Amino acid sequence: MRYLSALAILLLFCLPKARAQDTPAGDLGVSYSFLRQGITDGVNSNGGTVAAAANLKSWVGLVAEVGVYHANPSGVSFNTVTYLFGPRFSYRSHSRVTPFAQVLAGGAHLSASGNGSANGFTYSAGGGVDFGITRRLAFRPQFDYIGIRSGGNTLNSLRASAGIVLSF
Repeated sequence: MRYLSALAILLLFCLPKARAQDTPAGDLGVSYSFLRQGITDGVNSNGGTVAAAANLKSWVGLVAEVGVYHANPSGVSFNTVTYLFGPRFSYRSHSRVTPFAQVLAGGAHLSASGNGSANGFTYSAGGGVDFGITRRLAFRPQFDYIGIRSGGNTLNSLRASAGIVLSF
């Protein structure tokens, strides 16, 4: 977790700020997330996502994201933590609506009570829209596909998130 915090600080403060005047240097988003792990015959998990982004240009930025999800199917406590990094591509116009797409990669830690734990390579593709409430605050719905590779298998998952974003 210490390394993730250091990377987020690096992304937010040390990268070049080549951007248009109306493009924020970065943003910090906090969302509620619903994660369907295993699209068919899967497990419904609830949790949250925190994402920090640094905008390199008006249309591209770098994102660091951490998600924590919990499920309790049939009395078994099941937890998933994802940590992902990668580019975000945004379309910025003069309106308060900013759609984006992102492709992220990183890892995941899965654990189940009584069944041990596993780590795996994780990748994500998806997008969303920032609806500006004020100049610095926005509402963000987001949808993503998340693939978790562990033990030679891929766990296909879908995530729907909704939260707030603070731009700076």
